[in-house]
Amino acid sequence: MQLRAKITGVHSYVPDYILTNDELATMVDTNDEWITSRTGIKERRILKGDHGLSFMAIKAVDGLLKKNNTNPLDIELLICATVTGDYNFPATANIITDQCGMKNAFGYDVNAACSGFMYALDTASQLIASGKYRKIVVVGGDKMSSIINYQDRTTCIIFGDGCGAVMLEPSTDGTGIIDSILKSDGSGCKHLFQPAGGSVLPASHATVEANKHFAYQEGQYVFKFAVTNMANVSAEIMENNNLTADEVDWLVPHQANKRIIDATRERMGIDESKVTINIQKYGNTTNGTLPICLHEWESKFKKGDNIILAAFGGGFTWGSIYLKWGY
Repeated sequence: MQLRAKITGVHSYVPDYILTNDELATMVDTNDEWITSRTGIKERRILKGDHGLSFMAIKAVDGLLKKNNTNPLDIELLICATVTGDYNFPATANIITDQCGMKNAFGYDVNAACSGFMYALDTASQLIASGKYRKIVVVGGDKMSSIINYQDRTTCIIFGDGCGAVMLEPSTDGTGIIDSILKSDGSGCKHLFQPAGGSVLPASHATVEANKHFAYQEGQYVFKFAVTNMANVSAEIMENNNLTADEVDWLVPHQANKRIIDATRERMGIDESKVTINIQKYGNTTNGTLPICLHEWESKFKKGDNIILAAFGGGFTWGSIYLKWGY
């Protein structure tokens, strides 16, 4: 039987503070009906205090290790997918491995906007399938509140904070990650990006005063591109693996917009009862959406279930993964 990587555990963490649509309406010109009708979002979680992404990631990873009864010294690699790492360097993955006692693991960060967790998951699965590694943790999460302008209605209504983590281990029983389609188109950069803070526009009084360190999004352009491409790639992975709509047990989509999720589901021809949706509670946690969904629906998954992951992110990045649930 072919050696594959399967998910053997998942855990997540979201902050306690709930930012509702009604509270947002006191900060920017909006209201609950306007936000809900356009995005499906009712509330989102915000990480308060002087905490970075690693604060949430450590809680998610510690919970995962405890749940799986795994010695942190047995973890060989940790990949952290994020756009809001604690620092430009070192990698947030290194901070997580240190604080979680993974003294034998190396780690690095992946930045592919909202598709980062899926990119990292596919990379880790190939390393497991090579036979070289046996225990890899993949983290996906973001503290989006750290780069959001709460006076910008186009972005502040969408994003929240949260993090999740999965364990990957070898599988020879037919379960695990079977196929992936990952894509990118850098011409989309100008439509969804963080203008300053990198080497093009380093931090200065001018960039701070011009609000260039916040996420910028051209909502309509991004929406149209995301609807088409996330839906198409999800249908494509079904076709490549001869999966009918009836054979897909679950769609786990990126939680960016309820209308994008609905368009993807309709393109695949599957019923809404097969879709994991929690956007109303958490908004778009960027790299956190997929692992948080996996954790919330973990008890409903059965071993061997056909699951399709789909995501779309700034840059642009997008893709889909087909896996058979491992437990």
